[in-house]
Amino acid sequence: MQLPLGDDPRTDVLRQLQPRLIQRFGRIERAPRERRAPEWVLVQGVIGARTRSEVSNAATDRLLAKYGTWEAVAEVPLDELQNELSTQTYPNVAGERLKACLTDLVARRGAVDLSHLEPMKTSAAMAWLETLPGVGRKIAAGVVNASTLDRKAMVLDSHHRRVLQRMGLVPPKADTNRAYEAIMPAIPPEWSAADYDEHHLLMKEVGRNYCRPGSTDCAACPAQSLCATGQAKAA
Repeated sequence: MQLPLGDDPRTDVLRQLQPRLIQRFGRIERAPRERRAPEWVLVQGVIGARTRSEVSNAATDRLLAKYGTWEAVAEVPLDELQNELSTQTYPNVAGERLKACLTDLVARRGAVDLSHLEPMKTSAAMAWLETLPGVGRKIAAGVVNASTLDRKAMVLDSHHRRVLQRMGLVPPKADTNRAYEAIMPAIPPEWSAADYDEHHLLMKEVGRNYCRPGSTDCAACPAQSLCATGQAKAA
């Protein structure tokens, strides 16, 4: 996407959008005590494909409670690990990805330890994370944003990306990487890492309730007046 010269008009759209979403859905803020260690967020992301967050959260907690450490989880036989992940939408894939990711991390760092990310710049930390098996842009952004690292990085799942595309804020066929690169320059500079996190959670609600993959309810959507698709349907 070619950005316009001067101020990016998408920034003002996002500024207007955020309070409308908060008015509709209420505040969705992650309390400081709810920010998990980066290693926990990594595991939750790797096993979470096509699975609701609360289900993946519970599965991640169960793994750590049962085996005690992430290093111990890395040593679990694959079939046992897949059985432990039976609540996930794709338990076999989740198990394979998690074992590969944790094993690689132990090989590199001697432990499932991401403490070296703390002094790194956000872009460098995300780039390092994306070299791990099964870790793409969404997971990397989640690790640095939703964890105790508390960085400014936008998590884009399928709901969020779809809404951005239909609003005309990122290219219509952008994958996660391209959508991330397109939207980040438009984020209001005054937003904190917590604002990034809340925006993502609010946009998920838009995608789940109004801007579904196969249908839209533009008339009821709080983003309609700011959305290219919503405006086209209202014309």
